[in-house]
Amino acid sequence: MHDPLHDEHAAPGGAYDIEAELHDEVFPDFPAPADGSPWQAPADLEEHLYELCQEDDAYGYLRAIAVEGLYRPVPVTEAGRTERTDSESELLTVDLPDGRKVAQVYTAGVLPRPHPAVVYEYVTLDSLAHGCPDDVDLLVVNAATPCQQFFLTTDDEREVWSDLHDQYHRADGLGNRIDTRRTGAPEAGSRLLHGLACGAHLCFTNGDAWNTVDWHGAGHHNEIGRLEEWWGVHDRDDWLSLQERLLTRDVSPWYWDFVLDARTALARRYGPRVDAELWRDRVEAALRHRVVETGGPGEPHRPGEDPELDQFVAHLRGLVGKVLRYEARFRADELLPPDGHVGTVAAWDIGRASKMARWGRGARYATHAEMIKALERASEAARATYTSWEGFSAGYVLGRCLHFDEESFGSWYTDVLRAHRALTTDPDSPWLTVPFQ
Repeated sequence: MHDPLHDEHAAPGGAYDIEAELHDEVFPDFPAPADGSPWQAPADLEEHLYELCQEDDAYGYLRAIAVEGLYRPVPVTEAGRTERTDSESELLTVDLPDGRKVAQVYTAGVLPRPHPAVVYEYVTLDSLAHGCPDDVDLLVVNAATPCQQFFLTTDDEREVWSDLHDQYHRADGLGNRIDTRRTGAPEAGSRLLHGLACGAHLCFTNGDAWNTVDWHGAGHHNEIGRLEEWWGVHDRDDWLSLQERLLTRDVSPWYWDFVLDARTALARRYGPRVDAELWRDRVEAALRHRVVETGGPGEPHRPGEDPELDQFVAHLRGLVGKVLRYEARFRADELLPPDGHVGTVAAWDIGRASKMARWGRGARYATHAEMIKALERASEAARATYTSWEGFSAGYVLGRCLHFDEESFGSWYTDVLRAHRALTTDPDSPWLTVPFQ
């Protein structure tokens, strides 16, 4: 059967055809406007750095990159991997005509479309202070852009870098924000842009730009590590399988929506206010009927005939109460309207599918075409299931809570509630700039 995600350019054995991925944008290249007008920076950080360059404020520039961190290009071998680990690989350098050696690093907003020959690794200003080779004379940040800045690499300068890092950098301080790219985003009104917006919860939490397909994420090795640690994804085949399962909503337990569907059926028959006990009874009856449908009339399905089935029935009856308690909290927190409820948790898989497409690209498990296709399919799935970003978000939040929170209403809930509130109110939010339908 044809894999709906698999790129036609992909090669056998889990790799993909490097030739099909080649393009000319190996390094950033942003020429200044020819007419002398102000440069439109791709993101807020680069806009700030551009202003600091205009003001000749090198110290302010260092302070800004100390907060955010940087990315350094690392060559990729023919085998498709960097020659050494993230911490061991050397800085990419060029020699100036006067003999001085320059190392180049970049901020996130100027990074180009991923290229087979180079990956970009995240690095802090402190790491550069301690790891920059002694034969490097200058560090250039954002070369070939209007926010380009050179720094000496003397011991005194490096001490300043370390001090600024210690003072301003926080490893967990870059999340919980909406980051929107001002240039290079997909066309307004496109399925692609909508598919990117489906991953806005995770983009907000991680502090990632939500509307870019030139994805480098947290840096190549960090993207690989993220997929290994959180998802058990170790290679391209793992990614392809998981991405497809998320898009077809086959990662979350099937019975979450089974329980919600039972209420929907009752609401169609009796009206929107469904009695909790009637809902529980409907869930049990539907489940026992399902056993007969799949196993035949002789399959044990009545109460007392199959202890494991009885235990599962009790679990699903209990899930009704859990959903009701979460929805009550959602209404109190204005995540749902006063009479609102969640019809499906499909958004929990769809939203993660949107980010998984980008994470796969950052790890170089996905081709550009596969990432685009997955994002467009996420858009289609969301629009086929929901009618608004608010409804999509409520489904996502309930799925996340059922997965992780265990009714503690702890950070697994409060963090995503914070994202929901920002995404439904901030003028820069994709949910206020990208129509749902």
